[in-house]
Amino acid sequence: MSAIADLVQIVRKLRSPSGCSWDREQTVLSLSPYMLEEAYEVADAIEKNDMKLLRTELGDLLLHIIMSADICEEQNEFSLKDVVCGISEKLIRRHPHVFKEHCSLSANEVEKQWEAIKASEKREEGFFSSIPSAMPALQTAWRIQQRASEVGFDWPNARGALGKIFEEIGEFERSMESDDTEAQNAELGDVFFSLVNYCRLLGFEPEAVLRSNNSKFIERFTRMERILEEAGYSLGEADMEMMENAWQRAKLG
Repeated sequence: MSAIADLVQIVRKLRSPSGCSWDREQTVLSLSPYMLEEAYEVADAIEKNDMKLLRTELGDLLLHIIMSADICEEQNEFSLKDVVCGISEKLIRRHPHVFKEHCSLSANEVEKQWEAIKASEKREEGFFSSIPSAMPALQTAWRIQQRASEVGFDWPNARGALGKIFEEIGEFERSMESDDTEAQNAELGDVFFSLVNYCRLLGFEPEAVLRSNNSKFIERFTRMERILEEAGYSLGEADMEMMENAWQRAKLG
């Protein structure tokens, strides 16, 4: 596409000696946090179902992809063309039902086939090697459990996973009877992991569930703050009872 080629040229101009000093100094390492931030902003736009915002955020993410690829080309590592060819080859290789056998598979069967092919490609790296170490812990737990379920290591239904949550909470409560903070940390981690598993078995993505709840809490807290201000109090001046009363009113909308 000529539009992509134009963007590549803009990036190269920015990184040229006569371009922008900030862009010229960037490395793939320095750009990594910005790329991650842009990926989250893309996810946020999708969550808001804001297509205009999504178009903008996808552009921002594309910029970082192109700039990182261009930096690697400058260092004779690989080019943007190599990136595109690589993903094209992978898509063909991991969709044999489309490009080779031409058979019909359900979405669930396609996902299992994809993971099986990926596992065979990365056998020497380990079963969970495809999960990025820098991914947020909540998302990582969800992906670990998804991968384990693909080989049958899973609860037959969500009921068993719910029982496991209560079991882990009991173990955490018992750990609180001692001063062993290491054990408490481990048991609390088991509670989190079990909650994620239950969420997965119910068909929910835990990251999205928690993100939605975070937004709900912020909205209600903001309404609570306005209610207190209308009564002549700031957050710092209100006691817990006043905040609780305002919170209950805020929950009503």
